[in-house]
Amino acid sequence: MTTLSAESTSASAAYEPTAARPRRRSLMPAAGKGMILATVATVIWSGNFVLADGMAHAIPPVQLAFWRWVIAMLAVAPFALPHIRRDWPVVRRHLGFLSVVALLGVTLFNTLIYTAGQTSPATNMALIAAASPLVIMVGARLLWREKPGAAGWAGAALSLIGIVVLITKGSLAMLLGLSFSAGDLWMVAAMTTFAGYSLMLRRTPRGISGLSLLLSTFVLGTAFLTPAYAWDVTAHGSFPVHTGTVAALLYVGVLSSAVAYFAWNKAIATVGAARAGIVYYLEPAIVAVLAYFTLGDGLNLAQLISMGLIIIGVTLSSRAMQRT
Repeated sequence: MTTLSAESTSASAAYEPTAARPRRRSLMPAAGKGMILATVATVIWSGNFVLADGMAHAIPPVQLAFWRWVIAMLAVAPFALPHIRRDWPVVRRHLGFLSVVALLGVTLFNTLIYTAGQTSPATNMALIAAASPLVIMVGARLLWREKPGAAGWAGAALSLIGIVVLITKGSLAMLLGLSFSAGDLWMVAAMTTFAGYSLMLRRTPRGISGLSLLLSTFVLGTAFLTPAYAWDVTAHGSFPVHTGTVAALLYVGVLSSAVAYFAWNKAIATVGAARAGIVYYLEPAIVAVLAYFTLGDGLNLAQLISMGLIIIGVTLSSRAMQRT
């Protein structure tokens, strides 16, 4: 998969004589670019958890997910249609693969998150989502032979400790008394589908560009979601349209879908599912900070220490995996 700018550059370069094309030396290694892209996606998705909490009763989950992907398709289509036309023979040949990817990453993942947000707070959702990197690492090791190494596993463990401290505020009593709601179970399902989506991306067929992958999965995932949307509107009616709901839809449609998914897909294509997944450990810390400023959730010393542990763990793991 390639970025839009990279594809445009290669297309224009095709008209130049070979001898006239000086080889450009990248100022940043591919691994560094991949980790930055994974971080961009994680930061944007962290806002999605806060939004799922804050908008829990304003927009029904299925309707929020449906309009998210409709907006995402409209945002991506002008850039992706030329690539779809070029890649169509390969896309058509691999519709089965793309359908599975779309079902996991588009139809199910975010619908389950918004359903979880009905009864689960943002911090709980972030805690459960934090298991995704471990599931991705194990799956990548078993399926694709990606090797995190001892330091990679140690960094993952350190990040998990930091996440537990973050959620429990350093209180053992709170940890022992931690209770989970039905929404938390929905979040476990969402975490599992996200891990499966990330693992599948590593096997995207050659000849399908990043933008072709993005638009085709958005279209397929929205098509799978349409019957549930029609039933939900019939059963519960539509949500009220005002500044708050429109702003939320634009955020999840443009940023959380078009921008974040493109960045995440490119990160996995560049550094692999396991390495990109390590960055996902940052999400609970980012969610806590965002919730502090937007929802009024408090921050204490234990939480600040836990954020430091998470960042150290992510750094340790990412550096270890770049050496493997």
